[in-house]
Order: sequence, then structure tokens, then C-alpha cells
Amino acid sequence: AAGEDPRKGAPKKGRKKSGAGSQDDASPAAAAPAAAPADKAKPGQDAEAGSGDEIRDERGLFRVDSNIYCRYNGDGSWRPARVIDVKVTQAGDTKYYVHYQEFNRRMDTWVTAENAREEHPDGNVSRSDFVEFVEEDYGGSNGMDEASIREHEEITKIKNVNQIELGRNVINTWYFSPIPREYTPDGAVDVLYVSEFTLNFYRTSSELARHYRRCQIWHPPGDEIYRDEKSKVAMFEVDGAKSKIYSQNLCYLAKFFLDHKTLQYDVDPFLFYVLCEFDEKGYHFVGYFSKEKFSEEGNNLACILTLPPYQRKGYGKFLIEFSYALSKKEEKIGAPEKPLSDLGQISYRSFWCRAILEILIKLEKESISVIELMRLTSFKFEDVVLALKFLGLLKYIEGGYAICADKALVEEKMKKFPLKGPRVDADKLHWAPLKVDVKRDKWSIHSKRKPESTTSTAS
Repeated sequence: AAGEDPRKGAPKKGRKKSGAGSQDDASPAAAAPAAAPADKAKPGQDAEAGSGDEIRDERGLFRVDSNIYCRYNGDGSWRPARVIDVKVTQAGDTKYYVHYQEFNRRMDTWVTAENAREEHPDGNVSRSDFVEFVEEDYGGSNGMDEASIREHEEITKIKNVNQIELGRNVINTWYFSPIPREYTPDGAVDVLYVSEFTLNFYRTSSELARHYRRCQIWHPPGDEIYRDEKSKVAMFEVDGAKSKIYSQNLCYLAKFFLDHKTLQYDVDPFLFYVLCEFDEKGYHFVGYFSKEKFSEEGNNLACILTLPPYQRKGYGKFLIEFSYALSKKEEKIGAPEKPLSDLGQISYRSFWCRAILEILIKLEKESISVIELMRLTSFKFEDVVLALKFLGLLKYIEGGYAICADKALVEEKMKKFPLKGPRVDADKLHWAPLKVDVKRDKWSIHSKRKPESTTSTAS
């Protein structure tokens, strides 16, 4: 993103530090800048080993895979970059699709010839600062191995849409999305226009304007199951089997911001929970999460996204909390689809820790078991244990494990997990779950038997 607010996908300048930046929580779709490769240009050297002629072809254009310097739109500085593709327009202008070697590949973009050079203009390429990115990414690599990831990155290495216009926001895309070819007849477009109410795609702003003049829908399809007048947020449940076009377009939209998301063309088995901010002009899309209608693994969340303009406002944690609020209504335990990314693990662990601390701080009796914590939170056993270990509250005493914490310790640890953004109010959730035979549903809370010996907590 070019010189915009970090919440719109732009880089955020971090503290001075040598090497690659670390990942940060934002809710959940953040990726740190990619570590600079070993063959990156050094001060006083050409960006590409060998003479300057070797990185140009007979037309004088930079060759694919050449290491050059390009002006970075974020701050106007010149950064080392690798040429991924070369394009000459009908007007005779040359453009290079480049990967900035210091950054995550979401910052890959087209640059004009005047913004691409063989050498750094200042002759000084050493940098002591770095650029840190924030991405709400909970899904990790979807279990893809290294070979699959390399194949995926090769296929999707060039973004087919540079920006999307969605409502009042123009958002720089991060990754390739396999939208229907009719919207990118030339292989790529600068701007894709999206209706924020129906999520239909349009090639021109005039088409979108005509759609808005005729559109009588000011909210997502499906049922509004949650509304908070104070925080001005609402949630809609969209059935993939009933609203196929909307659900498929939602997946296409998410793919612009999630690198290793597995795109599902068959959306019938999924429910989509769409988060909106609302005002007198309608319901404005903020983010969503999806879940399977019935999961053999007990997953209560399959994919999650908060759009860049709304990141770092606590909406990611709100979506996570909402997924567990649904699990509580279903009287089931649940967990996100795994494996989680590193950031996803951090974000979920933070949520699990605070939820458990909130229970312990209000606890009036002297003991509580892990099974009881599972029933109160709808967390899976392994997630409860992971959170307790991280908090340092699980101790080995007299041949067994016990939760050991006094009120002062719990209150002190609670300070490390501050609240941010809206919270889910269960009283405002109007939703009835699909009923399943408890005897057949191993994830039902009622199927969890209380052990004979209860793990205790010392207060």
C-alpha cells in the first residue's frame, strides 16, 4: 500500500533492529517482512553480480529474475527488488512486476521504468531500520507442505488485481485471487469494483454506480442474528447453499488477503458469519468467518478475515469470540481448523488465556477442573491446557497436575491481556443451532463426563 494507514495494508515502520521484523498481533490475518536473501546486494556492489549488460536484454529491458532497485511507494525510498515479470503496454510504456526482497510478497507490485534502476541512486543500500507488517492471518498454510507452497506461490506469483473499491474504501490487494477471467480479460486490472452489499464484481466504476442506483439491498443476504446498537456492529448468518454467488464471491474476496487459503468452490457445506458496521446508509462489510455445518473434527471456525481498513480495532478477536458464542449455544466444544499459523496461534492463545482468567477471577469456590473450564468456555481440552501452561498456572503437585493461582496472581496476569474493541454480548445473540443427536455427537458438552478425581485450584 502506498503511504497509507497501516490498517489499510500499508507497512508500519517499526523500531530499529537488524534483520527481519517480528510478527505482531492484529487481529488475525500479520506477516513479518520476508528475510532478505543471502545474495542481496551489498553496499558498493551492483544489485546483480556481473556487468550491468547481463541483467538487460537486447531491448535494454531488465530481464526476469534480475536483482535491481525500485522506488517503494510506501515511503519513496529505493529498495532491492527482484523482477518477476516484464510488460510493455500498447502505448510503449514498460512496467516491471517486482518483489521487494525485504518484504512479504504481498507488497509485490507493478512499477514503471523510471522507478526501476540498476544501482541505488545514493550508492548506499545499508539500512538499520525495517518495515513491519500487520496481517490478520489465522489459517497458516492449510497443512500444505513446502513443495505445495512453492507450487502455489509460482502459480499465484503475479497479482491479477491491484486494488479493490469496496464501499468507502479503496484497498490494495495482497495476493492473487482466481476470480473469473471475465473480470481480468487482459490478465490483470488496476481496480476491481465490488458492491459492499451483494459482493458482486464490476470492471468499471460506471457499472458499479448503475448497480447501486438499482440495488434495493443494503445488507448481506441471510439472517441478522446479532446487533449491538452501542458499538454499531451486526452479524449475519449466510447459508452457502442458499446464497451461492454471495458466498463464492466472499471466498474470492478473502483470497486477495489470505495467501495460502484453500478456495472452496462448493460452498454448500459452509455457513458464513459476516460482520458489518451499520449506519443510516446501510451495513458495511468489515470481515467474516466461516464454519462447516457439521465438522467431524469439532471445528467451529474454518476461515477468518478482517479487511485491512478495519484491522487493529479488535474485530478479529470479536470474530473469534463470536465463534465460541455459537459453540456455547450449540452446547459443544470447538476449536479453529488447524494447523494455525504462528500469528494465529498467538492470537488464539491470547483469547484463550483471557477467557480462562476471567473465569478464575470470578470463581467463588476453591476448586475447578479442566473439564469444568471446557464446559464454561467451549474450548477443547488441549486448548485449555495450553493456555494454563502458558499462564504458568498448571503445577505438578503430589503426583498430579493442579491449577494453582490466587486472586492477586490472576489479576496481575489479566493486565497482560487488555481488552480492545467490541465484545460479544450473548444476550444480543438471537440464533438457534441445528439440533444433532447428543449420543452421536462426540463434541457435545453433555458427552463430556466429569472425572472421578477433580483437578483443583488453590485460591
